[in-house]
Amino acid sequence: MIVLNAHSQQQGRRTMPIRAAMFGLTVGLLSALSAVNAATPAPAPAAQAGQQVPAVSAITDIDFKRGDGGSGKLILRFDRDGAMPDMRSAEAGVIVDIGNARLPAHLQRSLNVTDFATPVQNVQALAQGDTKTQLVLTTTGPFESLAYQTGKDYIVELVPRAATPTRAVGSATAVAATAQKAPTVAATGSGRGYGGRAVTFNFQDIPVRTVLQLIAEESGLNIVASDTTQGNVTLRLINVPWDQALDLVLQAKQLDKRRSGNVIWVAPQAEIAKFEQDKEDARIAIENRAETVTEYIPVSYGNAEDIAKLLTDESKGNSGGGGGAAGSSGGAGQSRGFLSSRGSISFDRRTNTLLVIDIPARVAEVRRLVAQLDTPVDQVLIEAKVVIATEDFARELGAKFGINGSKNNVTFGNNIANTTATRNSITQTDNAYLAAYRAWIAGGQVGPAPIRGSSTISKGNNVDLGVLAGGLLSSNPATMAFTILNAGYALDIELSAMQEEGRGEVISSPRVVTSNQREAIIKQGREIGYVTTQSSNGQITQTVNFKDVVLELRVTPTITNDGRVFLNLLVKKDELEDFIDTVAGSVPLIAKREVTTAVLIEDGNTVVVGGVYEFSDRSQASKVPFLADLPVLGNLFKKRGRSKGKAELLIFVTPKVMKVAPRV
Repeated sequence: MIVLNAHSQQQGRRTMPIRAAMFGLTVGLLSALSAVNAATPAPAPAAQAGQQVPAVSAITDIDFKRGDGGSGKLILRFDRDGAMPDMRSAEAGVIVDIGNARLPAHLQRSLNVTDFATPVQNVQALAQGDTKTQLVLTTTGPFESLAYQTGKDYIVELVPRAATPTRAVGSATAVAATAQKAPTVAATGSGRGYGGRAVTFNFQDIPVRTVLQLIAEESGLNIVASDTTQGNVTLRLINVPWDQALDLVLQAKQLDKRRSGNVIWVAPQAEIAKFEQDKEDARIAIENRAETVTEYIPVSYGNAEDIAKLLTDESKGNSGGGGGAAGSSGGAGQSRGFLSSRGSISFDRRTNTLLVIDIPARVAEVRRLVAQLDTPVDQVLIEAKVVIATEDFARELGAKFGINGSKNNVTFGNNIANTTATRNSITQTDNAYLAAYRAWIAGGQVGPAPIRGSSTISKGNNVDLGVLAGGLLSSNPATMAFTILNAGYALDIELSAMQEEGRGEVISSPRVVTSNQREAIIKQGREIGYVTTQSSNGQITQTVNFKDVVLELRVTPTITNDGRVFLNLLVKKDELEDFIDTVAGSVPLIAKREVTTAVLIEDGNTVVVGGVYEFSDRSQASKVPFLADLPVLGNLFKKRGRSKGKAELLIFVTPKVMKVAPRV
């Protein structure tokens, strides 16, 4: 393994002359070596400087995607390794030149990528001869460009962002140039924010270890690379935070890192995964060999059985007042909930206590969790008001009249005047009078003359419109009567009129207090009994049944984290209206008012959760046909009535949170 120890920023500036001298010495040695190679006959130009002409690759696919944060990604895929793309900035955007890659004819086209909403507007792929390819990315707005190569894929990413001063580190010729230092923050597809100083890298086929060393110098951190960290990478990163550049290099080479303080360990992903797995196996092996302890944890505000079930799925209660244990049924390395493979939890209902058997570390964790969960629950006072407001108005106007008269000292009436009994009574009275009159004449008219007797006959009304069928009023109307006497005849006229007004208001206010997320029910009312009759095989059976007529409030409150109250609410208000007669007996008629809802309310505020408004307007008339249609006089032959009714139901709810603090 190799350890790269980075220096501080101030020290890095002091060592720049030394690094420049080393660079000059390296260039001199390379020049001397080139001169020696030039003096030696070479079979072909490709052998100069110890290099070979790279093989020509072919581009197999050009793809464009939108990344998180509105970035645009251009992905070039080659048929083999060894492609050497070179990205540079231009006035129109970004240009990628590939000197050793062919572009097939079907890929020589222009891609309009405006709909992706990225800084890239258009991608144009051009063939520059048989072995050269150029891609032109037309852009808009400020952006940051970065490019990296992984395997056979070359990725160019343009991220929209305001330009910031950066420090350039490295180039194709390994020349480092300093610039003004400025922190920057960038976002990636994983949502992680980067806050390292922005750097610019431009390397072709450079060893990964060298890139890690440059990043260590820029970050001021210590980087430890494992012996298996090998390979080269080609990247061009412009104005990229150093921590983002490190992640990109690690992703490109299937590497991973772990940080401890100011030291970063870099190794292949499989190696780090194996290390962590071995570490976890060792920890489990230590737990399996640790001695178990027993703890008794009292529960004050919660339920020991519920907490035991929460901490492990295998806790079960029994009928003996104690709790079932979560045994060590799992194999080594297995854990259930917050217990180890050898741990168990039982509970005692009588004392509301948990019994925990496990290794000390797990017992301490269970105790901490119980202390966190065993806290008093806030309570909620729910007050509801049911308001029923009614308003009634009714008016009636009618008339009735009749004619009474007498003739020959006999009062006539149409009720009994034409009956047989009446005629017989008149005949008997006349015969008695004639007999007495003859006797008075024969006796010399001594004394007073006999008086002829009379029969009183009652006469009814000719017209009676004092009561309407199914009248609108509950009371008898007031009347005013007139009697006109003329020559022994009486004309009776009676006018009836009445007006009723009524206003009423019923307020019911149930209240209940309950704990958070606990249902509360409060009822007040009565049971109405009624008898039903059934006949079966000639036998009659009577049964007494009951119906509830109650005011009920049923509510389940939930206190949210921001202090508001969510209510699952049922409010019901019943009233007995009347009884209905049926063949089986009388059945009560109940008026029901009910609302079921769920509502979120601020603590202490009042809200109307429901309301019903009713309005009725009814007119009714009773009249004598033909006569009631006469002008003016027709009013004596008709009766009119009108009623209006209003009813309004409103339900108000007010929750109030009552904080409950634990006793110290």
